Amino acid sequence: MDIPAWIPITLVAAFFQAWRTALQANLRHELTASGAAFVRYFYALPLDVFMLVLALWWLSGSWPSLSVAFVLYCLAGGVAQIFGTFFLISAFGHRNYLVGTAYAKTEAVQLVLISVLVFGIALPQWAVIGAVTAMIGVLWLALPTEKFTFLGWLKISMQPAALFGLGAGLAFALTALALREASLTLGEQTPVLIKALLVLLVTNSIQVLVQGTYMLKFARRDLRQCMVVWRRALPVGLLSALGSAAWFAGFALTQVALVRGLGQIEVLFTLLFGHFYLKERFTRHEVFALFLVAVGVVMIALADMSIN
Repeated sequence: MDIPAWIPITLVAAFFQAWRTALQANLRHELTASGAAFVRYFYALPLDVFMLVLALWWLSGSWPSLSVAFVLYCLAGGVAQIFGTFFLISAFGHRNYLVGTAYAKTEAVQLVLISVLVFGIALPQWAVIGAVTAMIGVLWLALPTEKFTFLGWLKISMQPAALFGLGAGLAFALTALALREASLTLGEQTPVLIKALLVLLVTNSIQVLVQGTYMLKFARRDLRQCMVVWRRALPVGLLSALGSAAWFAGFALTQVALVRGLGQIEVLFTLLFGHFYLKERFTRHEVFALFLVAVGVVMIALADMSIN
């Protein structure tokens, strides 16, 4: 049974994203939510340029022609990602790092619903079941006790941390859909790596321009602070560039709902970073939640492997 290339690429992307989010959450003590989001794009830009130049040289490729549709999709995806990052970091301010990430990971099921109901995309049945199973595991992480009640879960879901997380999930879902469409405009003759890095560079450039202009006009103190903490912010940007390149490569290879569904394995990495880096404790019910996440992502991977 062949393993599709998007599966290991997605696992790498999830690892880099969890690592980057842990560092970004730690910056929340020194930067505003807007500032912590901005450093992700600003400090990623030099590596974006380097990786694209290296890929063009390595693959002996030429710069593909860029359409208006490509730029507009990158613009839409970039702005949606700015809002998603802002919402996610804002969630950290209300409850811990793990809970904010847990609610944001409903993105995978939101993507399934949008893909099936809005775009009419046919997804493997077991992949859909796996995405839902993993999401249940993710949401279980947000419960304060091992005892589950619907009213208790509903109450938690109406708290600011949950609402910010759900908003982040929707914004990230729209980001993924827009950036996949951007990569598809480049044509099949363009190598997947070039597609991913070109989408990354153009999107990040737009994000730095849009958010940088906003901060220059309305939040100059925050912008200056982003430069002051450059030593701690630089690794966030580098990991963001590497993780985003892997995500975008996955989007170019298969449906975004499958990529983001499997990407929920990030929650496992998140728990490990939260425990060892941010010194957060975890409990038995979190272990059970991770078991559900693991079952879900395995179902997604096997569902796609069985049709390849």
